[in-house]
Amino acid sequence: LAATASKALGLKSNPVEAAFTVRSKYQTRQILEEDGLPSPGFRLLSVEDSPEVLARTVPYPCVLKPTFLAASRGVIRADDPEEFAAAFRRITAILREPETAARGGDEAEMILAEDYIPGKEVALEGIFEGRKLRVLALFDKPDPMEGPYFEETIYVTPSRLPDETQGTIAETAARALRALGIGEGPVHVELRVNEGVAWVIDVAARSIGGHCSRALRFEGDASLEGLILDRALRREAPAAGWVEGASGVMMIPIPGAGILRGVEGEEEALAVEGVEGVEVSIHPGGRVRPLPEGDRYLGFIFARGEAPEKVEAALRTALDRLRFRIGPE
Repeated sequence: LAATASKALGLKSNPVEAAFTVRSKYQTRQILEEDGLPSPGFRLLSVEDSPEVLARTVPYPCVLKPTFLAASRGVIRADDPEEFAAAFRRITAILREPETAARGGDEAEMILAEDYIPGKEVALEGIFEGRKLRVLALFDKPDPMEGPYFEETIYVTPSRLPDETQGTIAETAARALRALGIGEGPVHVELRVNEGVAWVIDVAARSIGGHCSRALRFEGDASLEGLILDRALRREAPAAGWVEGASGVMMIPIPGAGILRGVEGEEEALAVEGVEGVEVSIHPGGRVRPLPEGDRYLGFIFARGEAPEKVEAALRTALDRLRFRIGPE
C-alpha cells in the first residue's frame, strides 16, 4: 500500500513490484537462490498434502512457516518427522483462521519448509538509496533463536560483532536487496551469521515493526521515521550519525494464553538505571496468545546506556520486575 501510494504521489519509494515480491517469503527465497546468495534451502508445500508423507522428504532440522505472516507467527522448528507433522498441522490451523485465510488468499494454502540455519541472528535497519545500502543500525539479538518457536525479545545496537563480520552482513544485505529489485526507501533485513557467512533469513521493504524504532535516535534528535520522510520528500536530511552510546528494546514475551487481567511493577521497571520507557500495548481485558499462534506483543521496554552490555542487562532487569496477571478466557 505504501509503495503504491508513493508511486501515485511521485515520492521516492521502493517499486511496487519489489514490495509485492518481498511480501512473499517463497518468492524471496526463489530470487535469492537464483542470485546465488547464502539462503536456506526450501520447498513449498500444500496444506492439502499428508504431513506424514511430506515429513519423509525433508532434511532435518527444518523450519516450517507461512509465506506471508510476520513477527514469527506460525514459524516452528522441527527436528524429526513426528515434530514436522505436528508443526504442519498447527500452522495449517493458523492459516485456516478466517481473518488469516482472507488476508493470505492463495498463499494461505501453502507452507514453506526451509533448512534450519544455526548461528547468531541480527537485524539490519537501513535506507536503500540509488541501489546502495545506507546502514542506519545493526541490532544484535542476544537471546538464542533456536526454536521450536522464534519469539523476538531483545534488540541491542550497536552490534558487538567484529567490524569484518558487520561488513559481511552489510554487503550480503545489499546484494539481496538489489537482487529483489529494491530501489529506494526503508529496508529491514534479518540475517544469521555462521562461520563467517551471513545468511539472509528475511527481507522487508519497510522500516522495523512495532514500536521498536523508538530505540533508534540519531544526531539532531532525528528519528528513523523522520529520516525516511526526508528521503521520500527529497528534503535535505541530516547526516544521521548515531548518537553516542547504546540503546535497545525488548519485545515483552507473552507467558501464556488467556485474558490479561492486569500489569504490576511498571514503576519498579522504570526505576532500573538506563530504562527510558515501558509500554504495555495490550490493555487489561484483552486477549493474549503466545507464539506460534500469537500476533501481538505484550508491549515494549526501551533502554539506553553507555555500552550494549549495560543496555541488555537493564532490559532483562526491567522485565524481571514486571508481573502480568493472565486469567482463563
